[in-house]
Amino acid sequence: MQNTLQKFLQLSEKLLNDESRKPVADFIPSEELFTTLDLDLSDDPMFETEFDAALENLILKTPRTATVGFFNQLFGGRNPDAVLGDLLAVMLNNSMYTYKAAGAQIGVEKVILRKVCDMLGWDHKAEGTFAPGGSMTNYMAMVMARDNFDKTIKTKGVKDSLIVYTSKESHYSIPKNAAFSGIGRDQVHYVATDDYGRMEVTKLAKAIEEDIKKGLKPMMINLTAGTTVLGAFDAIEPVVKLAKTHNIWVHVDGAYCGSVLFSNRYRSLIKGIEQVDSFSFNAHKMLGTPLSCSIIVTRDKKHLHESFSNDASYLYQTDHDEFNLGKMSLQCGRRNDALKFWTLWKSFGSKGLEKIVDHQFDLAEVARNYISSNPDYTLYSYPDSISVCFNYRDIPARILCTALYEAQELLVGYGSFGQNEFVRLVTINAQNDAQVILNFFKTLEEFVEKNYEELMAQCPPVEA
Repeated sequence: MQNTLQKFLQLSEKLLNDESRKPVADFIPSEELFTTLDLDLSDDPMFETEFDAALENLILKTPRTATVGFFNQLFGGRNPDAVLGDLLAVMLNNSMYTYKAAGAQIGVEKVILRKVCDMLGWDHKAEGTFAPGGSMTNYMAMVMARDNFDKTIKTKGVKDSLIVYTSKESHYSIPKNAAFSGIGRDQVHYVATDDYGRMEVTKLAKAIEEDIKKGLKPMMINLTAGTTVLGAFDAIEPVVKLAKTHNIWVHVDGAYCGSVLFSNRYRSLIKGIEQVDSFSFNAHKMLGTPLSCSIIVTRDKKHLHESFSNDASYLYQTDHDEFNLGKMSLQCGRRNDALKFWTLWKSFGSKGLEKIVDHQFDLAEVARNYISSNPDYTLYSYPDSISVCFNYRDIPARILCTALYEAQELLVGYGSFGQNEFVRLVTINAQNDAQVILNFFKTLEEFVEKNYEELMAQCPPVEA
């Protein structure tokens, strides 16, 4: 093991050194992947020197998500305190289903979940669990909403036309989860959004009334705290009021930006969160833990037990169910995703986590101010969002983003809203500073200046 740890340190040092010189890894076309890298598996073991070389090449050719050149996804950066927790979780290799197998690590998870519930203003009945990503937490929320609507579904299956409401800008996992849970993709009814990408509550109310008249069964409303493209926040309070009238479960998908829970300055974006039935957020996004670190909590832990508990004498042999977390999770074997969040929270404190969140909004403001002051840019986003959407010199966003990627200049993605397609710069890496944001625009502009004619030549012809 000592040799393995030494090798890990050597590879990590090479990676960090290479990242400092080259923030974007070498571009490998997908069709050339298996000829560029030694990925084949053989019957015979490799010589150690050959293995080391193949591994190093793989590491150095992998996309870099923690550098000053990565603005592509809803995660980024590398917080040392969180990384430490994740490395230790690998070394400990506990599975989090029973106290017998995880011991003290159960306490780590329970302390985090209790603290989150306290921050939400929920009492001792509230509880939660960790899951491998926001799609899974959304799925768990849907299953709890389904079983809350009809407790016989667990044994008899879905009999009624259950309806889930979500905005047109919500996460793509919602229809997938409807299929998995037996509700059906067609039973997801999409609600229009306003110009800021927020669900229109009046249209939601109208949809519910019309569905009830048709004999359909409204079951769940999914709200989003930080839509994937614009980073918009659906209004919670009026939806909860509406939902109570019809006894509909309200879930807030805060995978992207639900961590505003930690910010006094931005918590108003989730005003009313204490009234919802379930809430989820990803600490591997705004809070910067390594992937994955997703949390779902519910106002009454009975829903976790009723939907996910199942007896297994070969598994649950000691200790109270409160400490056997497999009784409240979808998974059996489950890695320890709590420790990296605990090491981060323990070292930074809640006030430190608040600074992490606030800093990302500050970086977004730097970007918006720069764009607004430059006539070559068109801004499509708005304040109170860490997604900064824009176009530059009328170059189609997908052409520009792809060219930057293939030229190993920047990793940034594009998105669309309404009739507009644009570059989406995400300021989620809290280890960046204002200068990094300004350097992003400098790199983009210099690249366009050198390659403008080639970029425009790729544009589709304008119809007469």
